[in-house]
Amino acid sequence: MSRAQLPLAGVRVLDFSWAMAGPQATRLLADFGAEIIKIESRARPDLARTSFGPHPHGIDAFGLDSSGYFNNFNRNKRSISLNMQCPVASEVFAALLRVSDAVIENYSAGVLAKWGWTYERMREEKPDIIYLSMAGPGHRGPYSSYRTFGPTVQALSGMTHLSGFPDMEPAGWGFSYMDHTGGYMGAIALLSAFYQRQQTGAGEYIDLSQIEAAVALTGTALLDYQVNGRPSARQGNRSHNPPAAPHGVYRCQDEYDRDRWLSIACFTEEQWQALVALMGHPDWAAAAEFAALEARVANQDALDGHIDAWTRPRLAHDTMQALQRAGVPAGVVQNHKDLTERDGQIAHRGLFPRITHPLLGEYLIDGLPINLSETPGGVRTPAPLFGEDTDDILRNLLGYDDDRVAALQESGALT
Repeated sequence: MSRAQLPLAGVRVLDFSWAMAGPQATRLLADFGAEIIKIESRARPDLARTSFGPHPHGIDAFGLDSSGYFNNFNRNKRSISLNMQCPVASEVFAALLRVSDAVIENYSAGVLAKWGWTYERMREEKPDIIYLSMAGPGHRGPYSSYRTFGPTVQALSGMTHLSGFPDMEPAGWGFSYMDHTGGYMGAIALLSAFYQRQQTGAGEYIDLSQIEAAVALTGTALLDYQVNGRPSARQGNRSHNPPAAPHGVYRCQDEYDRDRWLSIACFTEEQWQALVALMGHPDWAAAAEFAALEARVANQDALDGHIDAWTRPRLAHDTMQALQRAGVPAGVVQNHKDLTERDGQIAHRGLFPRITHPLLGEYLIDGLPINLSETPGGVRTPAPLFGEDTDDILRNLLGYDDDRVAALQESGALT
């Protein structure tokens, strides 16, 4: 389906975002047909171009176009090279504003203002412009001047405190998962503002705090403290509300005798009895300490040892399927090879389409996990090469002639 047929066709967004949180938001909009014009310069390229891999042909192979990470988060977009620290670039940005619907950035607070572009200044060029800023702490409050990155957002939001085992230090999350959450929230915020503008004709300034977006993922921990006075604690793989036992991941094998992990969870007596039957009614399962759910929860260390001894020599996928047939909730802890090559459900839904990049070649890319029956979005084009649409945008969107483009090049505004 062409972009013109998609639900966000006709929407144009000027995208200063970089790394993950902002590009995640605009990727969702682009997948549904919005025209995303990514603005960056060689003086300030997207961090994903320079610091994040993988670089399948080497980090220096194609300059700013070698990162698979960048190409994953910026498909379906266009790219203009515009150095906003050059005074002449502001003229180009003003012209772009006048023909656009929204601006998005996830810089630290105040970056665009330093370039002379506050929301009030943007409204002088486009009264109904929508401006989304995604600073980590937001633009108001005592932390507003601080800089954050995904792992610090996770720590400040309380997520890191909840991650890990009870008797160990917080484990952290490694990858910047909260950037995804901020991106999803950003896309929702922009769609809400677009709808509001359709009703009222008014633009909107959106101050989105990535830390606050992540707080929502602490689940019931905040509610438990507020209502019951219980401090939050790391639970590892166990379930306390509702209680379940066994509830954890257990070591198995794969066909090459490598360690794999299998998640098993029994919330009901029926599930427990089905597991016992599948294990062949071992004597230990009839002991008093495992006779009822309350007893099993109280003796989870011993229970986990027995379950682990049963799963350890078994093949993970075969054991998962046997447990599921018996009515026991179970799932292999899948790795990326499983997800891209083995999982029949994901393959059926086409989550990982193939795309061909002019430099990196053909590879799998994250698809769109949302399916609209009549106007399905998805991956149409690879991420743009750095600045590849600059000339087209200047000439065909803004109507600049040869002399104007040459003058911009001479001024350094297009570097």
